[in-house]
Amino acid sequence: MPQEVILFFPGLVLTFWISAICGGGASLILIPALNLFLPAALVPFTLTLGTFASTASRIAVFRKHVNTRIFLWFIPLSIPAVFMGAWLIRFLNPLYLQFVVALFLLFNIPQMFQSGRELQKDEKPYPKYMLALTGFFAGFISGVVGAVGLLFNRFYLRYGLSKEEIIATRAANEVYLHAIKLVVYASLGLYSASAMYTGLLIALAAIIASFTLKFILPLVSDFIFRKVGYGAMVVSGFVMLFSTSSHIIEQDNVRYVSRDRGQKNEAIISWRNRHFSFEYDAKDHELEIEWSVGYGDLPQDLKRHFDELIHQYDEIQIEKVFNPSEAPGYEFYCYKDGVLTKLDFKPG
Repeated sequence: MPQEVILFFPGLVLTFWISAICGGGASLILIPALNLFLPAALVPFTLTLGTFASTASRIAVFRKHVNTRIFLWFIPLSIPAVFMGAWLIRFLNPLYLQFVVALFLLFNIPQMFQSGRELQKDEKPYPKYMLALTGFFAGFISGVVGAVGLLFNRFYLRYGLSKEEIIATRAANEVYLHAIKLVVYASLGLYSASAMYTGLLIALAAIIASFTLKFILPLVSDFIFRKVGYGAMVVSGFVMLFSTSSHIIEQDNVRYVSRDRGQKNEAIISWRNRHFSFEYDAKDHELEIEWSVGYGDLPQDLKRHFDELIHQYDEIQIEKVFNPSEAPGYEFYCYKDGVLTKLDFKPG
């Protein structure tokens, strides 16, 4: 177990207190920190172990406040969806879904500035099909990311539930998902001893927070509960956006370069082994877009050119060129002993 996590144990308890008052979100708050200690593929297991303990203990404390209507419509589609998400985690990079989740959370910024009357005006029960769809997406995203927390907090806040009902109903809806995910992650080998010990420590903090929460929650008004809930979603969105962006930039070697070449301005975006460039000619007022392509993307006649040239150079990189005024063309960047030779192939 990373020693840094042990040192942050009081902060973990505080995080789950804040999570409850916000209507959820401890997992999304912890994701950026855990990404520093564990590989991205192991973070979902660690989070799930902690959040399972959190939801189970909250049900024990607030079981009388569970909204059974939401629970019965939420569960049926969420269970198969969590299997789907957990299975896809082997093929998807969780960082990109975390990035999308961060953007979604930032859509809650307007609610931070609404009055109590405006917030109540937006509160209304959803149709049954919306409850089922919410369950499906909650299960799927939870299966991939390992947490759903604040992402669907907006759903509970706008349903008109009391703060006790939000805490209890969310816990009842999610405890089954977390239990299933633990089994699936274990069967797929998406865990390690370090991830397990870290998750158990988070679980202990969550249980302590849940059983002391009943003394804290009465001190918080419904209005403050909702305001803090929307605020937490926005803050988590910014934190996740910064954290996941940094990891994606480092992991996939994302770069941006801008060049001013007299009458021509060029912007180049690199991602992994591919890049996209935008070149604007101020003199002719023309925009040219170029992006990396593979051998299989070439027309048959250019494949023959490529086959002839590949024996003469160490490496050939291919770009497709799009100009609004003409059909797409291609450029070969041919390297030999560090020297670049550029070949243009115009349409027609």
